[in-house]
Amino acid sequence: MRFGIHARGFALMAAVVLIAMAAAAGGAPNPASAHFDYPVTGTVDDLVGANDATFNVFATRVRDDLDWMMDTHIVTDRMALRSILGARLALQVLSENEDSAALFTVTQVRDLEDKPAARLLAGFEIQALLEARVQTGREEGPAVARAYGRFLRADLGRLPWAVVGDTVKSSKAHDELMTTSLLVGGLNARIGPSLSQRHSLSIAQAMQILSARVYLRYLLPLRDETSAALADVSAGHSDVAQPEIWSQREVTLPAADRVTPVIVAIWDSGVDLAQFPGQTYTDPSPAAALDPHGLAFDMQGSPTHGDLQPLDAGRTAKYPEFAHELKGFSELQTAIGTPDSDALKHKFAGLKSADVGEETQSLAFFEEYVHGTHVAGIAARGNPAMRLAVARLTFDWRTTPDPPSEALAVRVAAEQMTFVRWFRDHHVRVVNMSWEMTEGGAVAALDRAGVVKTSQARFLLARRIFGIESAGLRKALESAPEILFVCAAGNSGGDTGSIKGIPSAFALPNLLVVGAVDGSGAETGFTNYGAAVKVDADGAQVDSVLPGGFRAKLSGTSMAAPNVVNLAAKLLALDPGLTPPQVIKLIADGATPSADGRLHNINPRRSVELLRGVKQASLN
Repeated sequence: MRFGIHARGFALMAAVVLIAMAAAAGGAPNPASAHFDYPVTGTVDDLVGANDATFNVFATRVRDDLDWMMDTHIVTDRMALRSILGARLALQVLSENEDSAALFTVTQVRDLEDKPAARLLAGFEIQALLEARVQTGREEGPAVARAYGRFLRADLGRLPWAVVGDTVKSSKAHDELMTTSLLVGGLNARIGPSLSQRHSLSIAQAMQILSARVYLRYLLPLRDETSAALADVSAGHSDVAQPEIWSQREVTLPAADRVTPVIVAIWDSGVDLAQFPGQTYTDPSPAAALDPHGLAFDMQGSPTHGDLQPLDAGRTAKYPEFAHELKGFSELQTAIGTPDSDALKHKFAGLKSADVGEETQSLAFFEEYVHGTHVAGIAARGNPAMRLAVARLTFDWRTTPDPPSEALAVRVAAEQMTFVRWFRDHHVRVVNMSWEMTEGGAVAALDRAGVVKTSQARFLLARRIFGIESAGLRKALESAPEILFVCAAGNSGGDTGSIKGIPSAFALPNLLVVGAVDGSGAETGFTNYGAAVKVDADGAQVDSVLPGGFRAKLSGTSMAAPNVVNLAAKLLALDPGLTPPQVIKLIADGATPSADGRLHNINPRRSVELLRGVKQASLN
């Protein structure tokens, strides 16, 4: 089992649940920021739906701890501060007598945001609710609902659509999918098993409970008003289309070109190589324990076989349905009404709370299943010299994973070295790594497993586990200076310097970290950012192939990274003598910086021109 998460696009079920929580709380919790435990009697349903007197006993304990952290200044990281303030905001909303203070907290959260859209939009639905309550003097009812809609339209109408438009449309999509059953069922799936074992919640889980209660009590009843307001604001800008920049920057290597084959490994969840005829690497003398096109490991860090994880009969039958759901979700995010997006909304509306856990797990499995093939399709586009190799790893898609352990971490570290040794032995030139592991991810996995009783113990164990895997991965990448590793920055929307995920936290001459922008070159809301991110590429609604020949547009830094791999492989096909630092320099020098210097959007055409200029200069 790996505690890491793919730096992929939004999951269908899990994202709806988690984004609803973030909408209520103002940001994702940082589970490693403090060590508190909250004894709870009963189930998640009991706590979320408890009467005010019962719930306030729990909420007061959480509030005291959050206030202590703020008052003692033990937290200085901006991302963690946003989380704490977001939880404070939820508590203020729930108290129903601190609306003016809560509006100030919204301002504080926004002041801690680094991205332009987030500085304008963080907590925007909560802001409209608070403004409506202040104006009407009520907590709920038709008067509040009408005022809420007016404030939401007015607040959003004052903002620059070019900056906030994509986030507004994405929020509308998630609001349209959200139901009580979906949110409560998601909480039960993620928190219920551990709560039943240790009868307590961590502070991260407590934050989720607070956010869910806010959403269920106040925002979900206003869903119709929210949808109408967001639709009106979006319609007012329907004729304002941002220019698409990527097609004019594209480089295609025709088959007639005198180019050198380039072996590129997709270190991911597996690849359906049948979708890439003529672009597949085949080992002329594969070892008996390995596959002809690469190698694979299971979630326990043991060798296995297969370019793509096999499907049993049930999943084989269900997979086409999932492919259409994925397409529908993509269309919903871009405010496109289609039969697939309508069918997805209908399905989610009919889900019962008890069925959400199983559905979440099924969707998570299929998201892992398609991820590597979609990434490979982006990397291979327009390059007949591409030779794809498969480095298949297995992430744990289960809602309640096996608990991480130091013994497993040692096996995973050894596995990482095995992968890289295979890359070196088979002359791989570029490796795509659209995944991320974090210390917080290890804490969260231990949180969900429920077997380690206290937050302090979970944190210390997670730190040891993460340290083993981090040291192992770094050593593996350092052992192959001749290989260019390209990794996704991650989709937490935070600073990589705060998140410290791997491999993006490594500063190595053969590693390039990639952020995600949209079709116009504007920063996406989900992408991580920071000094480690050297270039940005298209990561919003990127079209590619799925196993079996289906197609879908997915979003995430997972999609941005292979766009850079695509460029790197083309540069190496044109000049196989390039070293990783030289390839990185050509990509970075060819990139177009944004006016504020935050972004550096790749320009494949310009990088190829730079390469040809260098080659010509060497001949003169």
